[in-house]
Amino acid sequence: PMAIPTFQPRLKVLNKEQALAIHSAALEILDKTGFRMEHHGALEMLLDAGCRQLGDSRIRMPSYLVEQALSSAPKLVAIYDQSGSKTMPLFGSNPFYGSGSDATFTLDLDTGQRRRAVLSDVGNFARLVDSLDNISFNMSMANPEDIPVIESIYVYVFAEMVKNTSKPLVIIADRQEDLARIYDIACLVAGGEEQFQQKPFIVNYSEAISPLHFPAQVVERLLFCARKRIPICLPSGSNAGGGAPITLAGAMALGIAENLVGLVVHQLAGKGSPFVFGPNVSTLDMKSAIVSYGCPEWSLTQSALADMRDELYGLPIWAYAGATDSKVMDAQAGAAAMFSIVTAMLSRANLIHDVGFLEHGNTSSLEMLVMTNELVAMSRFFTDGISVDDQTLALDAIDRVARGESGSIFLTDDHTFEHFMKAQFLPVMIDRARYDSWLAEGGLDMYQRCNVAAKNILATHQVRPKSDLVIKGIDEILQRR
Repeated sequence: PMAIPTFQPRLKVLNKEQALAIHSAALEILDKTGFRMEHHGALEMLLDAGCRQLGDSRIRMPSYLVEQALSSAPKLVAIYDQSGSKTMPLFGSNPFYGSGSDATFTLDLDTGQRRRAVLSDVGNFARLVDSLDNISFNMSMANPEDIPVIESIYVYVFAEMVKNTSKPLVIIADRQEDLARIYDIACLVAGGEEQFQQKPFIVNYSEAISPLHFPAQVVERLLFCARKRIPICLPSGSNAGGGAPITLAGAMALGIAENLVGLVVHQLAGKGSPFVFGPNVSTLDMKSAIVSYGCPEWSLTQSALADMRDELYGLPIWAYAGATDSKVMDAQAGAAAMFSIVTAMLSRANLIHDVGFLEHGNTSSLEMLVMTNELVAMSRFFTDGISVDDQTLALDAIDRVARGESGSIFLTDDHTFEHFMKAQFLPVMIDRARYDSWLAEGGLDMYQRCNVAAKNILATHQVRPKSDLVIKGIDEILQRR
């Protein structure tokens, strides 16, 4: 039998010289311009390691600290589900998609109207994600207004996600105290601290402030994750024209410099702890002053970052896809979502979030998440390439049909029956019916079909339940003040 390795299509944006130039620029920013570090413990650690403090309190970092941190950080970050199965090995060219967090609004599933998000929306999104084959991890998709203890909002949100999905979770916390309570819940679910650290199912998302500013609370969470072996990503707001230069190369250099500061602090505090690399380099729209979630620039910079990962860093990278600036799930939403999803997959980004967002991250949509789940499947079919072997070349089938054996046609040939499930992309939400059949089924557009599907999933999908002991423990942690 013929055995030919399948070539998988790949998008490249930078050559090695360009990647090295951006990396060198990031190192120069750290060594000459420096950064502000407001956390006293991290500041002392950096100075002891070889950083220098300038008269205006800025810290300058030598490049050898960056090289040490890049060497000690693991190239594979293994993320498990809540049952202990390895579902997201983040390394190399493995892409995994998930939802987003902190949307102030959501589209109501019954009325279609934009409204403030509440805690039950967090549970609904988690249950939907739990059922979707191509969405690998869950984020809250909501900043709920009905939390009983507002300063503990992220702890309540985390508990709600844990109760409604078994998939991995990417989490946010405002304060180190909140992160510690979230960690306690995670250890409870995993069966203990040792079990959690061996098989982590959460990734902490935290942000520095561009340009080159590291507040104490942000660094506090970074240090906690380093010491507790909680995987973390620490992007910044290095959006072109806002927190960073308008040019993409400059915005990338700044964002990478900020990521490298986070990585160095992280590895000094917990050598070998898991760190997901990657700045969010989108663009500040010059007309509306919003950070765009549907622009080609963000897709371009994360594709470039994937090239830098392959050429220089080796660390798994953080990315975005499946979102839009559109306020409703319309043609603009579909175009933006598909563009970012397929480019993220072609560039082989690793941890890809924000799937299902409308209105530049302000509004979440269950229907958008259902649609983008299928767009991820469609992109995966494309990026898996074309299998070429004795079976797929189908010479026997061609011979039978060409000879007219037993009146054979390809549609009824055994080869078609044996291979059509894998040979073709078989859509669920995308409509291919003839017009009369489509009309007879109600003449629904994509948004309406996704609305029906989301309602059906929420009504029927069974999430693997947590034990009564775990639920009781979670409730006790929520009551702690």
